[in-house]
Amino acid sequence: MFARAFALLLGLISGCCLAQEITESTAFSVLGEPKYATGFTHYNYVNPTAPKGGNITLAAIGTFDNFNRYALRGNPGVRTGAIYDALYTTSDDEVGSYYPLIAEKARYPANFAWAEIDINPRARFHDGSPITAQDMAFTFHKFMTEGVAQFRLYYKGVSVKAISRTTVRIELPQPSKDTMLSLFSLPVMPESFWRNRKLGDPLSAPPPGSGPYRVSDWRMGQYITYSRVKDYWAADLPVNRGRWNFDSIRYDYYLDDNVAFEAFKAGAFDMRDESSPKNWATRYIGSNFSSGYIVKEEQNNESAQDTRWLAFNIKRPLFADRRVREAIGLAFDFEWMNKALFYGAYSRTNSYFQNTEYAARSLPDAAEIALLTPFKKDLPPPLFTEVYQPPRSRGDGFDRSNLLKALTLLKEAGWELKNQQLVNRKTGAPFSFELLLGAGGNNQWVLPFQHSLSRLGITVNIRQVDNSQLTNRLRSRDFDMMPSLYRAMTYPSTDLQILWASQYVDSTWNGPGVQDPVVDALLDQIVKHQGDKNALLPLGRALDRVLTWNNYMLPMWYMARDRMAYWNKFSHPQTRPLYSLGFDNWWYDADKAGTLPAERR
Repeated sequence: MFARAFALLLGLISGCCLAQEITESTAFSVLGEPKYATGFTHYNYVNPTAPKGGNITLAAIGTFDNFNRYALRGNPGVRTGAIYDALYTTSDDEVGSYYPLIAEKARYPANFAWAEIDINPRARFHDGSPITAQDMAFTFHKFMTEGVAQFRLYYKGVSVKAISRTTVRIELPQPSKDTMLSLFSLPVMPESFWRNRKLGDPLSAPPPGSGPYRVSDWRMGQYITYSRVKDYWAADLPVNRGRWNFDSIRYDYYLDDNVAFEAFKAGAFDMRDESSPKNWATRYIGSNFSSGYIVKEEQNNESAQDTRWLAFNIKRPLFADRRVREAIGLAFDFEWMNKALFYGAYSRTNSYFQNTEYAARSLPDAAEIALLTPFKKDLPPPLFTEVYQPPRSRGDGFDRSNLLKALTLLKEAGWELKNQQLVNRKTGAPFSFELLLGAGGNNQWVLPFQHSLSRLGITVNIRQVDNSQLTNRLRSRDFDMMPSLYRAMTYPSTDLQILWASQYVDSTWNGPGVQDPVVDALLDQIVKHQGDKNALLPLGRALDRVLTWNNYMLPMWYMARDRMAYWNKFSHPQTRPLYSLGFDNWWYDADKAGTLPAERR
């Protein structure tokens, strides 16, 4: 058991003594109990005796222009989100559990209306100054006054204050375990550095941090080197033992992924995650591979999956009609692309909870029907009688039947073909839009998609921009359509509000600009039933149906396999964590490195 309960007298109310049961815990879980018991020594998926030392060089695509992950403009450097530790951290082999990092323990009532968190008195920033409760309170207020609008909305009415040097008290306007635990993972920043700086402004130099690595060298836009903090106060905590083993991690930036690939083969950097099926099938060859100097490794990944979509900006009148969005989806010939371009490596995305039990992969059951029936007039009729499936083609690249279905939908929505051009029946305006892409990516699919749409009389203008411009245009929703990576979600958490709720429509995570009363109603219930899996299961599936059948985004693909290659000088634990690649548990293996050419060690 992780908690020991004890009664505290809180005072007299109306002359009566009221006792409230308060629990003190070291670990927490959103659903059920944490996997690791009090007193655990390390995670199961690490090697607690992994040697420290060695260096690794990795690649990043694009560029960067600042060191502030929370700046409201600019493009932050890779890994800058890990500069600061948080009160609690998570494990990679379970869902929604939190273990002490800066914190030691917390006291709270059963409904999580408030919590008092004790900070480890040994906790230090990199400059040696102590991490205090006041730093935590300052950080929260900094985000509330200068952070993104969705943060202020999400935590409206929350109070965070230091009640002693090492104890911070959090009070919620409405009791919520999920909201409380989300605050437990807020990074803690030093008030001494940030007091006279704006959170929304970029930083031209790295701020003082508190995590296992600090920025030791950089050239803006070209590379960043992180060095292991040798006197890191938390190195021997159970959540860190066996991790953070490299003496340095360097990220070199490349503007083009093809250039980066050639650099990897030549030994310019050490490890590469491969997302291109064509590269994996045809380009990982040569003497360095046949000699065993470079290792190719492929692993099944059965966890919840990141999925790729094309986001429609439904705030644009062109894409406001669901029938138009569905028609565009019919022109996306996944079967041909997967066969001709991707060597059959991908599976078609069909859910926002891909590879989880919350994916709506069967007809709605009685609980879902009860949730959805009050909104029946506002929902696509097939939602109640069919399982959502993206359109399928013959895979030959000339699927006329899907294009005919698309043309029928477009005509119903007020468009018609004239002189091989699709025009609006009322205004005569041609159907034309811009597909916004990041430069240097793997965009083999773009021209076939453009060609399919041209057969419907639709003009697609392809625009490639660098990462900074792409980020800025996403933030301002200045696009018609653009690719979107939807991060895996293992269960329906309160984070869904930021992704889909109407009040967060200005969030960059709500790329399509969804404002849907049905979605809002389901999200309200999901928030209300956090921790109750029996309630969350039908709610998650019902939400999945509403989102997919409304065609807010066009489903592309996912790959439930991890493909990587690395120069053979590293080792990693035999047990891989379920929910991550586990890179932070790798270590430099001097024996393996000794078999490589001297310049590659």
